[in-house]
Amino acid sequence: MTQTESATPAVTAVTRAEYCVIACAEAWRDAGEVLASPMGTVPSIGARLAKLTFSPDLLLTDGEALLIGDVPAVGAPSAVTEGWLPYRKHLTMVMGGRRHVMMGASQIDRFGNQNISCIGDWDRPKRQLLGVRGAPVNTLNNPVSYWIPRHSTRVFVEKVDMISGVGFDSAAAAGPSATRYHDLRRVVSDLGVFDFSTPDHAMRIVSLHPGVTVDQVREATGFALHVPDDVPCTREPSAEELRLIRDVVDPRGLRDREVRA
Repeated sequence: MTQTESATPAVTAVTRAEYCVIACAEAWRDAGEVLASPMGTVPSIGARLAKLTFSPDLLLTDGEALLIGDVPAVGAPSAVTEGWLPYRKHLTMVMGGRRHVMMGASQIDRFGNQNISCIGDWDRPKRQLLGVRGAPVNTLNNPVSYWIPRHSTRVFVEKVDMISGVGFDSAAAAGPSATRYHDLRRVVSDLGVFDFSTPDHAMRIVSLHPGVTVDQVREATGFALHVPDDVPCTREPSAEELRLIRDVVDPRGLRDREVRA
């Protein structure tokens, strides 16, 4: 289905938040025995959905120091503990590339540089944010995707104020030690799905959620996006995926608090 085709009743029954969940889940499709580290409600739902469907070997944690063997609803405690994952072991997995993290971004640019540290000049920032945290190690050692619940020119900027997560151009400038395991997979926002599969590794549109137009995305993005000739819609969830999202993984509808309809 393309943006020019009309929506069917089955599509209109699906909320924008549920399309975002599907798009996040697809980041872990056929991932194998890899630790999923989703940051945010919608990515957490997506990771659980992936484990329950097309990525059964995916590893999940309780958000702290335990590997869990079940798939509880978001916000609910786990009843099955599979292993102990203290911080030092978690870092070992990061350094070994056996984790796929989906981080947030206060700013992201066309080459995937991410900022979660500060807004404005480093010497005198307008806003102090989380700090760099583990973003550089994440982006240089294991697969990384991003989740952005409010797609706007404030987030999608021409150049980030500070580099926390390393983008393709910054990795290339740093040399082989930075590019060897550098692997930015996808960016999911409330408007669509994006990746960096272009000759210069600049961001391109992969799909747009139903009801979203290319012009709308361009207006909400602070740099020129690569736009394919035919822009598909983000795939709709199956009936079983919808049941899992609504009845098993997120029965309280937390996804709708993070993504406006």
